Amino acid sequence: MRLVERWLLLAVALLGVNGAAAAGSREDLLAAYPDQLAGVDGGNLIWRDGTVMPLGESRPETGQKELLRHGSILDQISPHYPAGGEGASAPTDDPGRIRNQAFFNKMYGDCRAGEVAPRLARVVWLPRSGGHIVRITTVNGVNRQLEAVSRELDELPEGVRKFLYPLGGTYYCRAVADTGQPSMHGWGAAIDINPERSQYWLWRHAGGGLPAYVNSVPPEIVAAFERHGFIWGGRWAHFDTMHFEYRPELLGGDPHAHE
Repeated sequence: MRLVERWLLLAVALLGVNGAAAAGSREDLLAAYPDQLAGVDGGNLIWRDGTVMPLGESRPETGQKELLRHGSILDQISPHYPAGGEGASAPTDDPGRIRNQAFFNKMYGDCRAGEVAPRLARVVWLPRSGGHIVRITTVNGVNRQLEAVSRELDELPEGVRKFLYPLGGTYYCRAVADTGQPSMHGWGAAIDINPERSQYWLWRHAGGGLPAYVNSVPPEIVAAFERHGFIWGGRWAHFDTMHFEYRPELLGGDPHAHE
């Protein structure tokens, strides 16, 4: 993107912003999806095709169950995502698990209406380690980012790579188990690594409350994904350590810088 255009996006983003924290979140949202988003006007998100979509309100006081089912665009970008380091030891929230359905349907299409599948590309996962074809969306260049992640991970020792195959899957038009809301897999923008070497909170759930946090996925894997715009489900209190999804707006940088 040209420098002038970047400054224009930033200037538009600052319209209607209340406070520095909100400005950063909105700025990151626009920078993350420059081909899709044109700016912010007051309380509305403006898409490049002219679509106007309300940002809604950030409601940290609202219960998590309600936010997971009816979160606004601001709700989905409000929690701080703690990238870097070796992982989330006993996380207390779910940064990135809130997803506004209208936003992602507009971005990637509605899989139930057959809008996602035509936009998928084939990616060879770990080509040096035997290779496996997966399907991932081309929207926002997610396929290129996953290819870059795959190249980096293919250079890691076998003791780390064993966490990466066989895969749990990529595109799958389905809902999230505990919320009934669309999964990021249904938008073609998520991948699950080896389930047998991963941990998922529902597998350990017994009765009320969350189970104790546990993770065995090496930090080198998480770091490679995060460098290319993917967040990790291992940073959630409702931990899903096999899961990575493309959410560069929560990582505060240009995911294409490493291309």
